Amino acid sequence: MINSLQRINELAKKQGEVGLTNAEKVEQQVLREDYLREIRGQVLHTFSGLKMLDPLGNDVTPEKVRTLKTKE
Repeated sequence: MINSLQRINELAKKQGEVGLTNAEKVEQQVLREDYLREIRGQVLHTFSGLKMLDPLGNDVTPEKVRTLKTKE
């Protein structure tokens, strides 16, 4: 589990109940951006490991995905 997710949820709950201070709003935004960056990285890592085959078994992996494989 992503470490910052618990704090993001705490801030979201507080925001709905009593509101956030300016410092907490900034913290919330930074945590959300970090969370999204980490999720996007996980998705890219997953896609870079994919290999697509047509019904005949030929490799038809898009060039963009092949490029991702070589970057790792």
